[in-house]
Amino acid sequence: MVHNEHSRDIVQAQRDWIRTYNALAEAPSGSNTRLRRRLIDLSRRLVQDVPREQLADLRQQAEEKP
Repeated sequence: MVHNEHSRDIVQAQRDWIRTYNALAEAPSGSNTRLRRRLIDLSRRLVQDVPREQLADLRQQAEEKP
């Protein structure tokens, strides 16, 4: 896979998405509205700013140590 260099803010948005997703998975069902909204906002940003074919590469880059 070709490793594209994504901007720091996009990589940080992906890291935030991963953390939010994991927090949502562990949150009690009655208290997750804030997390769901945050995940939607981050998803919207990532979809708008990153071409679909680069999403897997972005995820991999976000999982690397900063």
